[in-house]
Amino acid sequence: MSRFARHLGNQDGPHNPFPGLQALERRLGHALPHRIGSNEGLDMPHRALTARFGKDVADLARTYGDAEAWQVRQRLAESLGLSMEALLVDAGADSLMALALRALCEPGDTVVTSAGTYPTWSYFVHGHGCRQVEVAYASCADLLAPDLGALAAKANRENARVVYLANPDNPSGHLHSDADVLALRDSLPDGCTLVLDEAYHDFRDDAWSSADNVVWSGVIRLRTFSKAHGLAGLRVGYAIATPEVHTMLMKVRIHYAVSSLALAAAETVLTHPDETREHVTAVVNRREALSEWLRERGADVLPSTTNFVALRLDDAERATSIHRQLLAEGTLIHRPAHPALGHVLRISALDDALVPGRLETLASALRDGG
Repeated sequence: MSRFARHLGNQDGPHNPFPGLQALERRLGHALPHRIGSNEGLDMPHRALTARFGKDVADLARTYGDAEAWQVRQRLAESLGLSMEALLVDAGADSLMALALRALCEPGDTVVTSAGTYPTWSYFVHGHGCRQVEVAYASCADLLAPDLGALAAKANRENARVVYLANPDNPSGHLHSDADVLALRDSLPDGCTLVLDEAYHDFRDDAWSSADNVVWSGVIRLRTFSKAHGLAGLRVGYAIATPEVHTMLMKVRIHYAVSSLALAAAETVLTHPDETREHVTAVVNRREALSEWLRERGADVLPSTTNFVALRLDDAERATSIHRQLLAEGTLIHRPAHPALGHVLRISALDDALVPGRLETLASALRDGG
């Protein structure tokens, strides 16, 4: 059984009508300095943009980005120990989720996920006309995590086309081992693909190990520059998968989805990995400090391998009350909208969270019995 939507797997195309200037230059083997065929606004003076952001930004803004993200993929391949053919860059992990659904599913197909996980996935599932089946989180002392056994069982009962798993999980922060994730993949029905959302991968202890950056057949691994690399506003992410999968994703991809500025920024941070690693170390230290601060006040803090801390309250009503009070004070933390996890609060591990008094409303609620 093919893993891909029938209308894509049964034909050679569709083919991207605009591979881009940079791709054409690579194929021709020489530069094309006279850009008079793409109808870009290259003659726009951009005085205001230059005054505000500088000439480099203005120059990048005038031109379409490299549709193949060649330089970024090359840097990623070097740092991850992968071939460039195993990598696809797009406008953030969210965009890659949408691409995966378009390439793998047809309206009416069944998708299995955890009840309360990253909600944008469900948003795309319903928008694509798929049927979503949810599985409850496993919950006990010191644990709130996607139930891998239940996901596999449900996928087999429902003959699912796709299973979605965030690992590390959002919003709980839980990390399943690679062995457990691969066991989940191996237990899925034929033709079912595991979409593995690894947005928080860089906060794993082994994130920089080449052994953890491999292509897994039957799995599309999604990562982002929004967290550890600090480029959330520029929307850059990448997928690790087999070339066959990327061929299908390219059939439904918006060719200029990633801007010239975003690509340049991603290449820059990849060229300076020490800064990213320093950032990750600082985040982990703050996460542990925030976790300890919350535990000292009686919070049920969940173990986290991310850039946030999650805690459970007695019920959703209490969590909602605290959330609303903090919003009224000008402080945003996150409470999942899904009723299955409405009793959870998630706090980013930023210096601002550790400012004395910043979370006093939460601390008072915990003293009163949470």
